[in-house]
Amino acid sequence: MPAPAQAAADHTLVVAPTGAENADDSGPGTAEQPLATLAEAQRRAREFAAQADGNVTVTLLDGTYRLSEPLRFDAADSGRDGNTVSWQAASGASPVLTGAKQVTGWELDDSATGIYRADVGTGFDTRQLYVDGAPAQRARMSLAESDISLNATGFTLNNPAHGFLADLPDQQRIELQAMLSFTNRFAPVESISGSTVTMQQPAWDNNTYGYDTIQSPFRTPTFWLLNSKEFIDEPGEWYLDKEAGTLYYKPLDGQDLASTPVELPRLESLVEVGGTYEEPAHDLTFKGLTFTGTTWLHPSSPNGYANQQTGAFITGVQEHRPADAFTSCAVGCKGFEGARNNWAQAPAAVQVSAANAITFQGNSFVNLGSVGLGIGNDANAHASGVGLGAQNITVSGNTFTASAGGGIVVGGVRPDSHHPSDERMINSDILISNNRIFSTALEYFDQDGIFASYATRLTIEHNEVSDMPYSGIGIGYGWGANDPGGSPEYINRGLYDFQPIYDTPTTLADVRVVGNHINDVVHTLWDAGCIYSLSAMPGSTIEENFCENSGQLGLYFDEGSRYITANRNVFMNTAGQWAHANNQNSNLTGDQTLTNNYTTNSAITGLVNGERGNTVEGTVVFTPDNIPAEASEIIANAGPAE
Repeated sequence: MPAPAQAAADHTLVVAPTGAENADDSGPGTAEQPLATLAEAQRRAREFAAQADGNVTVTLLDGTYRLSEPLRFDAADSGRDGNTVSWQAASGASPVLTGAKQVTGWELDDSATGIYRADVGTGFDTRQLYVDGAPAQRARMSLAESDISLNATGFTLNNPAHGFLADLPDQQRIELQAMLSFTNRFAPVESISGSTVTMQQPAWDNNTYGYDTIQSPFRTPTFWLLNSKEFIDEPGEWYLDKEAGTLYYKPLDGQDLASTPVELPRLESLVEVGGTYEEPAHDLTFKGLTFTGTTWLHPSSPNGYANQQTGAFITGVQEHRPADAFTSCAVGCKGFEGARNNWAQAPAAVQVSAANAITFQGNSFVNLGSVGLGIGNDANAHASGVGLGAQNITVSGNTFTASAGGGIVVGGVRPDSHHPSDERMINSDILISNNRIFSTALEYFDQDGIFASYATRLTIEHNEVSDMPYSGIGIGYGWGANDPGGSPEYINRGLYDFQPIYDTPTTLADVRVVGNHINDVVHTLWDAGCIYSLSAMPGSTIEENFCENSGQLGLYFDEGSRYITANRNVFMNTAGQWAHANNQNSNLTGDQTLTNNYTTNSAITGLVNGERGNTVEGTVVFTPDNIPAEASEIIANAGPAE
């Protein structure tokens, strides 16, 4: 007679926040005697998981957990034999995982200016400061376009009022920010001598190379100089003298620094989930946690942030950049095409790659120095050094807000992301649902609320995306150049001198964007929409979304977008067309099916029924004071379920 099956022996560990008096790493790890550190909780959780005899739950009590290094989860941290390892908040608790240290001991530095200072120590740098739960503005001064004359090594100051810049200390910490059309660029200064400003390399070369460049933007630019104590002239601005270890801040009206929490980040990431393709991380859940208090330092390096689009950027010396690129490549050139396959991605505070069956539920991502959650990005955006390979990932019921970058980024932009050399690299079966992403991308305006480049069987449903500087939801990448047969446009540009013309589809397929509420987007940059797409994505659907108050477009089918069905969406108060397809030049944009959509703006361009494989039928134009019943139902059902 066979022995009866043994019942699962679930394991629970309880850990207390940093500095809790009753916590002890030598204790049992119970609610009465919790563990003192996350490191000890992780060590014990690994031992329990290896037993494979039940689920493992690490329960975090209420309070703040200050990390000195990121938490790293790999195969050893994973559930076994159908069991799950969960890291979650205790009932009724709101535990906070932060990479920041609290700043105290403020003293008045200058009564005339109202600037305060605090000693914060040395040996670190940051681009972020969080005051009373909100990102503070680095010290900056505006530059009119006429104030400077750009050149191949930097710029000349034309305004005599800016003569003081040459006398500023720590000139290499000063940056130029250029807010353009669809890019938002940062480049550090090398030196200022008289009226001559020389910029650090390769940041300046890379920011003046390609499209929407500093010297040839696609709309009127906005310029600032950032990061000198002398620029502090508005309440809420700050500057870190990293050599002296002194932080300067000018409080907002009514802000008392003796009682206002001030957080200075030290880490660039908080949680790194990922193994290898042979041994991925798997069966892990994170629930009810707050992730906060990071920075991202790459833009402060000599590389700056040579932004290209949606969080991708050029870094390093460019092999194919001609000597006269400042003029010959100001609006694209053949050499620039040779850079595309080496673009990098902004890393996230929470990273997932080489992983399977990972869930994020009911967490908050707030006050972060870059992207909130990165899923299967390129290896350069993962601290583990292994990118892509994210499968069966669920992101549900989370909040993303008040951070420097976008909310969620899925997929990579380099060749292995769209034509993987190992099938285990494919990002697939990803669900992003019932999340709230709002008022974020506060520094890197080019980033979307939700962006997915290349993934198979991706669902983005019933999310709320609002108050975003660029697009609300972006899907696809590559401008159609990596699709089967290539793109005539990119044959003309010379791209295929640097990469093959592929004869197989990319990994971008079966994407569902359904039931989302997208509101108040495209309010800072341009060339964007509520929902933005690039390249072919067979079997994909955009359905029953509610888009309102877009600063430009509703649906934007950009270069190479193909094989998308858009059905029963509602567009209200879009400043531009409710739908637009970029089929200019020799792009292959087409094969879209748009049926039974509702809009208050009748304008539609690039999409003609019966042309280029497009179907456009059943569009209903209405006014906001007379909404059709079916449109009202779509509006009511859009966004997260309560």
